[in-house]
Amino acid sequence: MDILIYGTINSIALALMALGFALVYGISRVPNFAHGALYVVSGFITWSFVRAAGLNYLVSIILAMVITGVIGALIYQFVLIRVRGMAISEIIASYAIGLAILEGFRWWGFKGMTYTLPVFLEGSTDIAGIPVDFHRLLVVGIGGVVVAFLWLFTHYTRIGLALRGMAQDERAALMLGIDSDFMAVVAMAFGSMLAGLAAVLLLPLGNIVVEAGYNVLILAIAVCIVGGLGSWVGAVLAAFLIGFIQILTVMYWGAHYQMVVALLAIIFTLILKPSGLFGQQKELEERV
Repeated sequence: MDILIYGTINSIALALMALGFALVYGISRVPNFAHGALYVVSGFITWSFVRAAGLNYLVSIILAMVITGVIGALIYQFVLIRVRGMAISEIIASYAIGLAILEGFRWWGFKGMTYTLPVFLEGSTDIAGIPVDFHRLLVVGIGGVVVAFLWLFTHYTRIGLALRGMAQDERAALMLGIDSDFMAVVAMAFGSMLAGLAAVLLLPLGNIVVEAGYNVLILAIAVCIVGGLGSWVGAVLAAFLIGFIQILTVMYWGAHYQMVVALLAIIFTLILKPSGLFGQQKELEERV
């Protein structure tokens, strides 16, 4: 039962970390390597509003997510739009922005145990004899709501349908009058807000540190590669696959092997099935 319970919690957490990355790539085909930096930025902004400005926690979270979304949109509008379509330049540009943000925080003295966010709900309960704190249960609940909201948003709203059209066939979408750059900005803003949501949900379980940005980026990439780049359903399923394997690894070998699992998942997927579970990339036999 502890594997089932904590495997589910870990899987939902991985899905929350990766959905923003998957959304941006699925719509604009731009790999946002500043994803982890935006995660830390959202946590820091929330902390600043709560601790320094004394704002209400919920108001601080909403403001932090909106600001993070605006930052993501500006990154695309002023930098990534100029290199869109050039895969290597997209990676270099977005990673350079993320690196500058994270190392700027480190240079500013943003390290140690000082920066923490309060949990949403204090206390814990027992599920089948396994103690689970209320905040983790809330993460699972909100994660399920977010996945359901994304599905409904992309199937029943005008902007969501436009985003789906861009993801499925950009040229056809352009012929129907959909502005690809505007949709890419919307996707980048929305994906950045999802990174911010993941931050405010998961950072209360630990500390806000620079290293969290690098870890989240690696985990998001692992989930998206295993699930198939551009596939949101694949990202969710891959999150459960990697999430349960990580919990088994923690139980039998130790917590310090969690990141090894993610890296091995990337390596083996690229060797055995580069397109991932639900990806659209060509396999080797199709390219030769």
